[in-house]
Amino acid sequence: MSPSRSILLVGEGNFSFSASLSSETETRVTATCPQRQEDALRHEGAAENIEMIRDSGGLVLFEVDCTKLQQSAPLRGCLFHRVVFNFPHCGRKSGVKKNRELLKKFFLSCVQLLSEDGEVHVSLCNGQGGTPADQPKREWHNSWQVAAMAAEAHLILKDVHPFEKEKYQSYKCTGYRSQDKGFHVEKGLLHVFTRSLPYSPTEILTVEEAVDGDQVLYNMPAELSDCVFRGFLCSGSVHPVRLVQDFLLKGLAEKWSVSMTTETVPFLLKAKQLQAFGCDVDSADCYWIHLLQKDVISENDTSTDKERDTQETLARLSLDKVDRVRSKGAESLRSACLIDIDPEGESGLYMLRPSLLSKMEELLTKKEAYAAWHGVDERNNESVEVEGHKKDGPLGGRNGVPSLFGISGLVFKNVPVNLWNLPAFHELLLGGVFPSASEPIRLIGQRLETLLAPYGVSLVTEQGCLRLTALQKGLVGKVCAGNAGDGISSVRVTVSLNLDLLSVLLFSLPDWRLLWSHDPRFLQQFELRPPPGKPFQPFSLFPEHFSFDISFWTGPTWAERKFHAAIREASHGTVEQVKLVDTFSHPDLSQTSYCYRLIYHSNTHALSHTQALQFHKDLETFLTSRLQVTIRNRLESSRKSCQ
Repeated sequence: MSPSRSILLVGEGNFSFSASLSSETETRVTATCPQRQEDALRHEGAAENIEMIRDSGGLVLFEVDCTKLQQSAPLRGCLFHRVVFNFPHCGRKSGVKKNRELLKKFFLSCVQLLSEDGEVHVSLCNGQGGTPADQPKREWHNSWQVAAMAAEAHLILKDVHPFEKEKYQSYKCTGYRSQDKGFHVEKGLLHVFTRSLPYSPTEILTVEEAVDGDQVLYNMPAELSDCVFRGFLCSGSVHPVRLVQDFLLKGLAEKWSVSMTTETVPFLLKAKQLQAFGCDVDSADCYWIHLLQKDVISENDTSTDKERDTQETLARLSLDKVDRVRSKGAESLRSACLIDIDPEGESGLYMLRPSLLSKMEELLTKKEAYAAWHGVDERNNESVEVEGHKKDGPLGGRNGVPSLFGISGLVFKNVPVNLWNLPAFHELLLGGVFPSASEPIRLIGQRLETLLAPYGVSLVTEQGCLRLTALQKGLVGKVCAGNAGDGISSVRVTVSLNLDLLSVLLFSLPDWRLLWSHDPRFLQQFELRPPPGKPFQPFSLFPEHFSFDISFWTGPTWAERKFHAAIREASHGTVEQVKLVDTFSHPDLSQTSYCYRLIYHSNTHALSHTQALQFHKDLETFLTSRLQVTIRNRLESSRKSCQ
């Protein structure tokens, strides 16, 4: 701790704890108590402790309300690196509700005096905190719910450890308002809180891409806008998604030559390319995109000056429209997206890529890619070298061993909100041509099993394919075989792996949403490129769950996928489960009522009951304005339960 770091102590009784801290030369102590000076000095040892604090350069303040710290004139404008509240209590038989309220008001007050990297330390008797660290643990409703109260001030629980009374030899706990009977601190717990990052506002992201000769402009779905352009797979990245990819490629390279393309792939695909995925992708799971603008790219522009002027005018009008819509906000922009439907029929429809398989097929049709795949220079049938691995013979690879050609990137699936449903994730796609007699599916399956079985991945044979599954997470990868186009002597093998779910498994992440966190405390744990198997240490401990019900009559534009999209956007991704509780069809009005239960929970941000309720109210507004639903029993439809 540097000499410049300062500590604020609140709720002190006889100042014995503050005196113990003041003996540490690295700190400057400001000790406060709620009593008048003459009352505080009546307690044994108080005068000596106060003198010790002042002699060490500390400050002692009286009549300071810990729930209104900013109203104390000497504290105005001050920032502290640590704020300490030891064994808070409202006094006598005040009950858990009053003590929870005390904690809540204290957190809301002290955070205004806390430096950006500061900590709040709250010591509680065993059982009071309401976290799994309490042994024995009380029922949650009978605890002080310290993590939930701190979340009201946008603080997250960083650490819990035993209160080290022996470290402060002169400390004597005096109890409420310095009464003779002190608290039982022997099994007390110290709770350490830090600031949470604020929730980022949803921004409209307009993307311009070249897709099959067309320059297109479109609006990225709001719930996905924070997922794109994050660069998790960039060279030099220490993100766990990149570390898992490197681990897999290195493990496979021990058996086969592996080369990865670095070609940029657009997010959009044309609808006609959906057939490239076979039966693996359901069109209902695709994000279908309506363009804001589409221009045909031509290498040889033969249009007249008048035609070019007309095209430029239309382009300006289109862009002006986008700018006008942007100025009107997100809702107007979505309306514009629905109006500008391409009239070319199915061939003019676009979707966000649900897989990279179509790009893999496209790359393999190129002569260079085909040569890289097979390890053959088509000009003279000589061996070629791909990423340092020399390939010999028509099937390529080192010493005739087949090679794998790969591509990786972000893919999207319009799936319902669920604990392990990922609307955006990184796919690693590998392909290779193998002799049929070598049983390539079995060989690759065995290698993947060796690499991934220690982390809970199982292999299941299914109709000539291998499915890689994990308990609760479901499907994390697949190995399939197809016709290589040269008879029965060889077979084309395709390996698809979900890098995000594998990152969760290999680094023991409690939640896949952590992968998308902007909090620097997440990536700090991966700066030294830890090997798989090293468990992640959460920077937010024991976050609470909040449950709210919502019921409504559906309107003419009702679509359940749009409902789930609205949930992700309105809740900033904090809803982890959606359960259909009840449905009712009105016999006369031809309307249907739905009741859903939403579970709010976040491992990345402070999520309080107040914040979760606000998100829930935002969702009601979204549904009313966008899906034209009618909310039923607005006040009664919400309920809270913490799990």
